[in-house]
Amino acid sequence: MRYKTIICFFICVFLLSSFKGDQLKIYHKDWIDFNKNGVKDVYEDPKANIDDRVSNLISLMNVNEKTCQMATLYGFARVLEDELPTSEWKNRVWKDGIANIDEHLNTIWNQEKTHTPYSFPYSTHAEAINTVQKWFVEETRLGIPVDFTNEGVHGLCHEKATPLPAPIGIGSTWNKELVYKAGSMVGREAKALGYTNIYAPILDVARDPRWGRVLECYGEDPFHIAEMGKQMTLGIQSQNVAATLKHFAVYSVPKGARDGDARTDPHVAPREMHQLHLYPFKRVIQEAKPIGIMSSYNDYDGVPVTASSYFLTELLREQYGFNGYVVSDSEAVEYVYEKHHVAEDYKEAVRQVVEAGLNVRTTFRTPESFIEPLWELIEEGKISMKTIDSRVAEVLKVKFRLGLFDSPYVTNPKASDDLVHTAADEAFSKQINRESLVLLKNENNLLPLNVNNLKNILVTGPLADAVSFTYSRYGPAHNPSTSVFQGIKNYAKNKAEVTYIKGCDIVDPDWPGSEIIPTPLSVSEEASIAEAVEQAKKSDIIITVVGEDEKRVGETKSRTSLGLPGRQFQLVQALYATGKPVVLVLINGQPLTINWENKFLPAILEAWFPSTAAGDVIAETLFGDYNPGGKLTVTFPKSVGQIPLNFPYKPGSQAGQPGAGPNGYGNTRVLGPLYPFGYGLSYTTFAYSDLEVKQKTPHSQSDIEVSFKVKNTGKMAGDEVVQLYLKDETSSVTTYESQLREFDRVHLAPGETKTLHFTLQPEDLEILDKHMNWTVEPGVFKVLVGSSSVDIHLQESFNVL
Repeated sequence: MRYKTIICFFICVFLLSSFKGDQLKIYHKDWIDFNKNGVKDVYEDPKANIDDRVSNLISLMNVNEKTCQMATLYGFARVLEDELPTSEWKNRVWKDGIANIDEHLNTIWNQEKTHTPYSFPYSTHAEAINTVQKWFVEETRLGIPVDFTNEGVHGLCHEKATPLPAPIGIGSTWNKELVYKAGSMVGREAKALGYTNIYAPILDVARDPRWGRVLECYGEDPFHIAEMGKQMTLGIQSQNVAATLKHFAVYSVPKGARDGDARTDPHVAPREMHQLHLYPFKRVIQEAKPIGIMSSYNDYDGVPVTASSYFLTELLREQYGFNGYVVSDSEAVEYVYEKHHVAEDYKEAVRQVVEAGLNVRTTFRTPESFIEPLWELIEEGKISMKTIDSRVAEVLKVKFRLGLFDSPYVTNPKASDDLVHTAADEAFSKQINRESLVLLKNENNLLPLNVNNLKNILVTGPLADAVSFTYSRYGPAHNPSTSVFQGIKNYAKNKAEVTYIKGCDIVDPDWPGSEIIPTPLSVSEEASIAEAVEQAKKSDIIITVVGEDEKRVGETKSRTSLGLPGRQFQLVQALYATGKPVVLVLINGQPLTINWENKFLPAILEAWFPSTAAGDVIAETLFGDYNPGGKLTVTFPKSVGQIPLNFPYKPGSQAGQPGAGPNGYGNTRVLGPLYPFGYGLSYTTFAYSDLEVKQKTPHSQSDIEVSFKVKNTGKMAGDEVVQLYLKDETSSVTTYESQLREFDRVHLAPGETKTLHFTLQPEDLEILDKHMNWTVEPGVFKVLVGSSSVDIHLQESFNVL
């Protein structure tokens, strides 16, 4: 690999030097002669107004050049066969330019074909991206620069960028400042490597825990998602890199949570769509001004979103004020014909999506497969040039806003080696992993463990010495990772004997069928569990690491059951039967129905899908160097039969069951969540007091000031996530039982008290009335302050006239 890197360096130097002659002709002190005509055209003038620059460029473009700005070229090893430009590029459609190149030279974990020596060192990558950009600037007629896009929800999708935990873990931090810093880091690393547009954050509302992509969402509550997404967007775009929100819209609730070959038919009422699923997009678009949107491949009420002018034009641009460009999610255009069957052929699907408002088709197919049908539609008069010009102008405007026409290259590639995955970034990565941990149970204060009081520790479970879950298709690929076993072993070095026994595999050979038709344990499975049990009998503490891995959770991997998969439950029961204390560490991407585990095991730590620091941060937490303070952002049901079971919810929709009376004949179902939204424990305790609610005036457009005190009443420093909920006592339409409207993560030393101040604005009181208008209705509102959606410590009412 070392020699490959050296060779790549010299190739880059050669290619860059080969452009030297052109540099002397087109590169001037304060402008670039993109069209090589020796004249500073308006679009080449950095001092000109952006709208004027866009109009000028549009006027100079021919049909081929315009349509090339409406397609994505997927990067090396997905569609693009070459890492660097070749002479053959002059024979491909992108000889006239391209809107964006996606995931070029980034290296995707577990996709060997994408691995490239141009990815690392970072400076080599920046030089290679510059070489590709130079080809488009210098070898196409108008020199329109490329927008280099990439994924970034687990950290930047690059070989050795800084890793982040899965978004469900990021959401569980409830730390807005931390999420802004994460976005800033992703944007900085992207910029240093040559990427100019990041596909993040995901604003989908995860309302069905069976859905495979719950781990890629911040949670189930729209307000919480909006706050997290806003900070991530602001952070990314603070580095002059575009943030592209996904997936717009109503994507995360396919019928029965079924994705894969289904991916359609969300059953969501119009009012619920606006209040839950569109709310985060509306808030983030209006408050953080993202310049990218990814349209989803599902339909809504029979209309494919990507072919819907209501979603892509009326809502997105006219109502929300979006001012960027829209890319399609993979196959969203093709599904209009192939899956939704609302177009008689693929060409008609292309027409529909362009008319609806799609700017750029993005999928794992050649750009020609979209551009050539587009040429035919224009030739046939089925799409007007006015429409084409509008779509292209929106793409070009983003490129101007990103500064691509003024500074199209990474200006100092060598500096990239000092800007990506620094020591400070690695420390930050560990901190956000720490803050994502949620303590679910701690009976009799078993945790934190005192390593000095332990002689023998057993670390067991199929995920105890695994690290594959610390990597993601949407994050960094090749950073060193520490397993939970290795982290505990390192922590207890020279203090206690740490033994690892796997105990069982993640799933049995008959899974998932064995979830509905149980099969007996095989001889080898019985032996593996027995081996763990024998070691458990010799141990002082058992740390069991169970749950799901990347093969059981993710896109197209929706589940039927939510119990521990495979033989893991049998392993946990057998370990409990030894009489030794069992600490359960959960690695999972969605809520699990761990009823038995919650009832009988003394301690449970939710780790979600942490990144490569997993072993270190989990060990620090179990042994008390770190006090967990994360809170759940999704409701844990007791059974899949309770689904949907989420927060927020309508009055009575998750209520109990009358056991007596005219309609009561006893109880027939399990009630209530296993763990509610906002739940999470700490090694210390907190007390709330002195709630004050003040109105400047009682009128509907007045702000409401809320203050209260929180005190650490325990003996250990810790974080409390304070949560403010609002209840509308009476309204013209049925609204939610209560709604999250503010939160903050507060660090308190033992005995320390802090006063929290929140401001409720009129928008926080709004509902969609009978006529589907957002309005603040007169009446009584109740402020509820607590440490979860059900653990309310303070409350007070106020009146709006």
